[in-house]
Amino acid sequence: MTTENTEIDKELDEITLEENANGEQLIIEELSAEEQLSKDLAHEKDKFLRLFAEFENYKKRTTKERIDLFKTANQEVLQAMLPVMDDFDRATVEISKSEDENLVKGVELIHTKLKDTLFSKGLEVMEVRTGDAFNADFAEAITQIPAGDKLKGKVVDVIEKGYKLGDKIIRFPKVVIGN
Repeated sequence: MTTENTEIDKELDEITLEENANGEQLIIEELSAEEQLSKDLAHEKDKFLRLFAEFENYKKRTTKERIDLFKTANQEVLQAMLPVMDDFDRATVEISKSEDENLVKGVELIHTKLKDTLFSKGLEVMEVRTGDAFNADFAEAITQIPAGDKLKGKVVDVIEKGYKLGDKIIRFPKVVIGN
């Protein structure tokens, strides 16, 4: 066994001596291989971190979308009920002129119940009043009418109320502005 080890050691010494003739080049190649492995590792680590961050962002985005969906799930139903609400508003004004107190109380009771139900689902009235400055981001101008200097660019009349569901406008108020 000792003889075999000695022969193997001699062969290794010969290989080492042969390689030592190219010594510097061999060392440079080994370092560049180590550097390459380090670069590859850093690249894979970076790729992993980016993928992980992308997945975390995906989870946050889908959670936010799900919450938004729950907030606005009633939107279509509430939008369909808005014309009914408008009709009740107009009916309340006209019926209040009636002498039949029971009729007035009955319609007002139903109107109040409808309003309370819709508002409990997150519906909010957008407040736009006569004399407010017109803002196209929050109101829809139906027409312009000649007005004095005091009402130029301001709301002259509110034709139809606007409504929000949470932060989202589901119907813009329709207004007449002064020109």
